[in-house]
Amino acid sequence: MNILEIIAKKRDKKELSKEEIDYFIQGYTNESITDYQAAALVMAIYLNGMTDEELFNLTFSMANSGEVLDLSEFGTNVVDKHSTGGVGDKVSIVLLPIIASLGIPVAKMSGRGLGFTGGTIDKLEAIPGYNTSVSIDSFKEYVHKIGISMIGQTMNLAPADKKIYALRDTISCVDNIPLIASSIMSKKIAAGANKIVLEVTYGKGAFMK
Repeated sequence: MNILEIIAKKRDKKELSKEEIDYFIQGYTNESITDYQAAALVMAIYLNGMTDEELFNLTFSMANSGEVLDLSEFGTNVVDKHSTGGVGDKVSIVLLPIIASLGIPVAKMSGRGLGFTGGTIDKLEAIPGYNTSVSIDSFKEYVHKIGISMIGQTMNLAPADKKIYALRDTISCVDNIPLIASSIMSKKIAAGANKIVLEVTYGKGAFMK
């Protein structure tokens, strides 16, 4: 198996197997697959789409590219919320502290802006003294102490998504439902919350019309 065969297969609108998707994700994470090869495959996915099976396998492969957190110590109601992205997009910053104030643990790993939008992490970093780059131990500690933690992606949690997320922004492959869905859900699975609210934005100010 090699990356050129996988790129050609998706270019020709054929379905990728779980093993081929795992090979790509592992190779891109450990840098044995280059950015330009990854860009070619991501563009082929953008143009030709993915089956439900491919999307499922891509999501879990990205989630399992790093550590998957176990937050069961916080109970059965650990909450997270994520948006598909759009202009404004500030709901998380208001909603999640309100949920935490009700005694419900909130554990959120968020992303940066894509395309014309500003991500939740970019907005939080505009607050003087707010540190979005913390260790997993600190992430859990904040949930214990104050009931909420909102951080950016680390190289421990879904590192493959972190790389593909940044790559998509540089090759005009942002507004694609399989790539959006796999990116969001791989982060959510890796971060360990067991109650997830998805905000699906649409219209002129969103990625999905």
